[in-house]
Amino acid sequence: MRIINLMEANHGVMRGFLAALALLTLLASAASPASAQGRRGRLVSATAIDGARQAQTVETGTVALDQDAGAALSRIMTAERHVSTFANPILDTRFIRFDVSENAKRFIFDETPLHADGAPAYGNEFVTEGYIYPEGTLNGANGVKEDGSPEFPDKVIGRWTCRGWHVGEGAKTVTGPWVVTHQLYDFGREAGRVTITTDGVELVDIDVPVLRAIVGGTGPFANVKGEARQTMIGFNQLNGVNLRLEIRVVTR
Repeated sequence: MRIINLMEANHGVMRGFLAALALLTLLASAASPASAQGRRGRLVSATAIDGARQAQTVETGTVALDQDAGAALSRIMTAERHVSTFANPILDTRFIRFDVSENAKRFIFDETPLHADGAPAYGNEFVTEGYIYPEGTLNGANGVKEDGSPEFPDKVIGRWTCRGWHVGEGAKTVTGPWVVTHQLYDFGREAGRVTITTDGVELVDIDVPVLRAIVGGTGPFANVKGEARQTMIGFNQLNGVNLRLEIRVVTR
């Protein structure tokens, strides 16, 4: 009888150990936003609302650029002429390629409409910011530190500002368009001097490109036309989006 009791006790200890191990595995998976968001969209809960309101009055993640716009563009812009029967020698076509890492501490959304758990729903408007890096800097999960500052400050070549509205199922969208946005890419140390803006939908799907329309710019891009190809490459540790952009700009 004593031997049986010891065996039962050992089984009880083993069951407790396995239950604890399962709980730790569950907690670890919940703490990995980059992998979870690819399946469930942006992770925003009711507790994020108060944090978002506080962020409106706190300067977070600012960085002083140590280069002018010309130096910044020289790292990401190339001239690529394509031979065509309809080629126009008057037009100058250039490609600008770069990565964007969102600082989600600057992601501010409206009080309504919301899902039951507080996540932004269809029609909810928002504004957010991030850092522009040369193409290839990001691997999908890096780019921003936990405090909202850039992970690679010496590589930052501009500021990214995005405003728009949630569509689909809002932050719970798992595939297809989830926001319609206006994006501002501001290059160099002097804000507003050299910019490009685009409009269009954004996809929550990772590694699926979508086209956006160039709607304007400043400085050398004051009269640009063309289109941008945007690809979501992942989510960083702050649950912000990481994007890769290729912008084809046509000027006279």
